[in-house]
Amino acid sequence: MTDPNGPDIKLPDPVQLARSMAEIAERSQRLVADFLSRQGSEGMGSPDPLNIGGAFMEMTQRMMSDPMRLLNSQMELWQSYMDLWQRSAHRFLGGTSGPVIEPPPGDRRFKDVAWTENTLFDFIKQSYLLTARWMQSTVKEVEGLDEQTARKVDFYTRQFADAIAPSNFLMTNPEALRTTLETGGENLVKGLGHMLDDLERGKGQLQIKMTDLDAFKIGENIAVTPGKVVFQNDLMQLIQYEPTTAKVKRRPLIIVPPWINKYYILDLRPKNSFVRWAVEQGHTVFMISWVNPDEHLAKKSFENYMLEGPIAAMEAVEKATGEREVNFIGYCLGGTLLGCTMAYLAAKGDTRVVSASYFAAMVDFSEAGELLVFIDEEQLQMLEEKMQEHGYLKGSEMATTFNMLRANDLIWSFVVNNYLLGKEPFPFDLLYWNSDSTRMPAAMHSFYLRHMYQENALARAGGITLDGVPIDLKKITTPTFLVSTQEDHIAPWKTCYHATQLYQGPVKFVLSASGHIAGIVNPPGNSKYGHWEYNRNPKDRDQWLAKAKYQPDSWWPTWEKWVAKFSGGEVPARKISEGGLTPIDDSPGSYAKLVVS
Repeated sequence: MTDPNGPDIKLPDPVQLARSMAEIAERSQRLVADFLSRQGSEGMGSPDPLNIGGAFMEMTQRMMSDPMRLLNSQMELWQSYMDLWQRSAHRFLGGTSGPVIEPPPGDRRFKDVAWTENTLFDFIKQSYLLTARWMQSTVKEVEGLDEQTARKVDFYTRQFADAIAPSNFLMTNPEALRTTLETGGENLVKGLGHMLDDLERGKGQLQIKMTDLDAFKIGENIAVTPGKVVFQNDLMQLIQYEPTTAKVKRRPLIIVPPWINKYYILDLRPKNSFVRWAVEQGHTVFMISWVNPDEHLAKKSFENYMLEGPIAAMEAVEKATGEREVNFIGYCLGGTLLGCTMAYLAAKGDTRVVSASYFAAMVDFSEAGELLVFIDEEQLQMLEEKMQEHGYLKGSEMATTFNMLRANDLIWSFVVNNYLLGKEPFPFDLLYWNSDSTRMPAAMHSFYLRHMYQENALARAGGITLDGVPIDLKKITTPTFLVSTQEDHIAPWKTCYHATQLYQGPVKFVLSASGHIAGIVNPPGNSKYGHWEYNRNPKDRDQWLAKAKYQPDSWWPTWEKWVAKFSGGEVPARKISEGGLTPIDDSPGSYAKLVVS
């Protein structure tokens, strides 16, 4: 059936459609039965565990106490609507008119040309943008809210605004409508199947598939830099990588990754592997690969992670190489742990660490960004009760929290692609890693959230104690390299910058373009993301940025030039087989391959 004035309309095959719908009905019935059985055993829980309702109730009461401000805000909205209607009516009649409002740069929800060229969809788009802007500006202007309540209201208002975007719904998404006509609705049938797949994989919770999970296999086409596991304990395996140069730097390099997700973010594929690149620069690289903990490790504390992580790694590296002195890298939460470790060693007069590098890592949490939305007493108590059920926090729950920070990119774009358009997600190594979530031991995670995020105790001298040692970051005199990323939603760069005022040794601060992952995993030659440098660290962060010089390429060579000064000269390349530790397994090791929910 063809419409000469529109797209081809394909009628569905009735036999195939009937089969697909029968399969969907059967799977749906199975999912509902499974959901009901779990509710019977687990209970429904609190209807509002995040206390969102309470925050919005307080906001509404404050808003209604100033009716004139609310009235003015509504009048401004109506005036914007009238302006939009007049301009759209002019376009409907064949005229031309500029937009009242446009999406912010980089907003990919409205990339289809119909959102601009079609007057109706342009009107829908602008109506939504005006409404979203009004909602968010209105709640931001409410006075009298405490900081946490205001932060929570602002965050969840944006979540709501993102959720109701017209691009997320079939009848108001031009691309989805066009695809439906062209495929005879086959996209919707496929999309429903994808949603059921995601529900089954998430055991009743929607675990959105972000990439082709069959396109990657750890140790085969991802995390493939040659190496061996040379040491392990309950919490980590230590990987030593084979050299690729005739000579290597005398002092080994130990990397402490976060244990939220797995280490191989720094060893994705050869073209973007920081590990491979560091080995090519002549470093003898050791990588900590954290275990994916179960209930048996529920009592493992933040202190255990320090003692059984970087402290144990230093001892193992000395046995493997004969070298007592090392250089360290800590990434994200691994950098927070490295800061604690450095203060611990400083208090003991231990000078084995010659340099410390921190990748997108916070040690002062006073401005920890939107993650603070999830850190208040009610939510912490709820989280601790949940962790006590199993002894850990499920990796899927952590993943949901981080995905909400970038909901349009990490949630709604896949809803449109997978469910409305019925497409399979593209193979993408970074999103494969992002989907490979890990658990958090109850004792460690509670300590971390309360003492770091809620109390900001690490930034205070003696605010926390580890292994009987009061931790004071200002006792650290080791040369320090800090790299943060400009658009980081997990470790905001201005928060990471606080460390320049805490560490007492020489500190070099570098700011990379892009975000928490892409700004770090940014190999040389990729001019897409550059970085800023400045040789001083004024207290005012905006002053630092104003005086910093932009470099159009990766920060990796800048780091290499800096860390080379602490390499201790060169020695013949160290073959793993000739070292002081007997290899246990090939990299990436069994801890990285362990998959749990």
